[in-house]
Amino acid sequence: MKWFHSLLVAGALQLLALAPGYAASLEQIKTSGVFRIGTEGTYAPFTYHDETGKLVGFDVEIGEAIAQRLGVKAQFLEGRWDGLIAGLDADRYDAVINQVGITEERQKKYDFSDPYITSKAALIVRGDNEEIKSFADLKGKKAAQSLSSNFGRLAQASGAKLVGTEGFDQSIQLVVNGRADATINDSLSFLDFKKHKPDANVKIAATEDKADYSGVIIRKNEPELLKAINTALKEIQADGTYQQISDKYFGQDVSK
Repeated sequence: MKWFHSLLVAGALQLLALAPGYAASLEQIKTSGVFRIGTEGTYAPFTYHDETGKLVGFDVEIGEAIAQRLGVKAQFLEGRWDGLIAGLDADRYDAVINQVGITEERQKKYDFSDPYITSKAALIVRGDNEEIKSFADLKGKKAAQSLSSNFGRLAQASGAKLVGTEGFDQSIQLVVNGRADATINDSLSFLDFKKHKPDANVKIAATEDKADYSGVIIRKNEPELLKAINTALKEIQADGTYQQISDKYFGQDVSK
């Protein structure tokens, strides 16, 4: 019976090795020569298609830089956001690089690299507005917001009267046109906007102290891969690659 028990154990270990959660490893990635990265491809300026149809963006270039330092090529596999992280479980990707926020809930099931980008809630006003200098100054003012967003709730909690919008672009235009006094939105979205429209008459009056961090997300129990990704991130920070990519898309370092 011992031989039968041994066969059962060997079979179980073989199945375990083939299970989706155990399929990828740093060694296998290097053997294949490809680092499979899940991304949306529809989320500018992080991951999107340019006028020629080429996949570009901040996250795309970060992924390419990581792959290069792993000694392999980056292969981007596009998918919808609502199924992107689940693609790790199905072994469609080795990692997802798509502005995935590092949260306690996600960390229960997946591992994250060190943060590679930081964002904060920014209070945005017209460039000539000297009245609103803090979130407290929003009391009684009109704030252009997506009504169901966290930013909208923050504006409401600050005492603002909400002017409903469909997103950042519409919100910022209402501020520029003077139809709203302010908008609370993501600092990265504002930097992207100013990169494309540097003469727009808007500015950041204040930012929240609390920051949100995003990282490269992978399956659990892949410590060698996690270590290699973190080492790659440190290297691109040290050699100036990160600064170049950050300047290209945001005009400043967005790691801090």
